[in-house]
Amino acid sequence: MNKARYVAGLIVSVSVSIVVAGAGASVWFFRQEQPSVRPQVFVLPRASSAPYPHAAISHPAPGHYLGVVERNTPSTYRPVTNFTSVAGRRPNITVYYSQWGTPFRARFATAAARAGAVVLVQMQPWHASLMAIAAGRWDGYLHRFAGQVRRYGGQVILSFAPEANGDWYPWGRGHARPAHWVAAWRHVVTVFRNADAVNATWLWDVSGRNRATGHIRNWWPGPGYVDWIGIDGYYFTPGDTFKTVIGSTVQTVRRFTRKPILLSEVGIGPRAGQATKLPGLFAGIHRDRLLGLIWFDVAQSQGLYHQNWRLSGPAAIAAFRAGVKTLG
Repeated sequence: MNKARYVAGLIVSVSVSIVVAGAGASVWFFRQEQPSVRPQVFVLPRASSAPYPHAAISHPAPGHYLGVVERNTPSTYRPVTNFTSVAGRRPNITVYYSQWGTPFRARFATAAARAGAVVLVQMQPWHASLMAIAAGRWDGYLHRFAGQVRRYGGQVILSFAPEANGDWYPWGRGHARPAHWVAAWRHVVTVFRNADAVNATWLWDVSGRNRATGHIRNWWPGPGYVDWIGIDGYYFTPGDTFKTVIGSTVQTVRRFTRKPILLSEVGIGPRAGQATKLPGLFAGIHRDRLLGLIWFDVAQSQGLYHQNWRLSGPAAIAAFRAGVKTLG
């Protein structure tokens, strides 16, 4: 994510304390923000051990994926369903943020699979040190999570400690050493593989280039521990373009790996000129042969870095729908 902010921490409860460090504290406030109103009641289906194969995970094609981030997931799948009416197509990826120590949400994954989507789980180690994870002191939790993923049986995309090249997370640049982060990533992947959670696709998630990001390759765990690359990027101002927000990071990544690249979180704010920038976003996806994009469909209203990222107005919706039609 293209934001320079540091969220101090999170305890899995109704209380969240967030401290913003730098201009980009923006969008990621949502990830730890607790809803101020009771979410919609929506009963998820019972988790099933029956696999929901998604062949494109094993053999991904450029331009295949449309994903979305919505509020209140994984408590309900309804907002993801509602996004279809705006986008003109059902998403085939949806995201939820998994706080450290919480179980895999198999019922939500099952609801997604029945709707034709794969779940991307962002595992966030807010209160666990990278050194402790790498040393195996969280293996009990990781074994349980891996077992839950294995028993679910469907395809799952997993990411651990995302955007480590940015300085806004406690596991990121300036707060943790790249070597410790890499060791923790490798350990997590190894635990899952040893537990036969072979239905997991590992997405290495980095932030697009900005003033608060460092050298991406410092955080690279190696091709044997990564299946896909995820790049997060946001357009804040009229001067932001695909090249400045995303394209330069794609070029950097391509210097050391040819792994498939997904825009794992992207948003264009109204201040950036949402409707006018969307055609360039989709053009860049096709030009760089990316897997597709996951849209951050969340409304915020706290300044430049907390804009309304939802598709706003007929022109933006029409431009997004036109771009979606070009995806496979």
